Amino acid sequence: MKTVILLTVSNVFMTFAWYGHLKYKSSPLWIAVVVSWGIAFVEYCFQVPANRIGHYQYTAAQLKTIQEVITLVIFAIFSIVYLKEGMKWNYLVGFAMIILAVFFIFKKW
Repeated sequence: MKTVILLTVSNVFMTFAWYGHLKYKSSPLWIAVVVSWGIAFVEYCFQVPANRIGHYQYTAAQLKTIQEVITLVIFAIFSIVYLKEGMKWNYLVGFAMIILAVFFIFKKW
């Protein structure tokens, strides 16, 4: 559970680092880059421990899968709430296919 919490916090910061500047398109690009780097540093302070701790329980592929699912959930919420963009049916279908990938990656064969 600690890994999932750390990955979730990490992804909130990552999403703001990567996409938060889209609301401020009038700001100079170099400012967006510098601010994003600062936010990304905080993101790494959660991501690295999450992967280090998580690798005792999960494989690297499983960790990456967990991270991607968390990223999609955080991004979906972010794009709707912060960027005011809608959720389309094809996005949901794509997300569902990724969830199907989770099944295959975590299934013991």
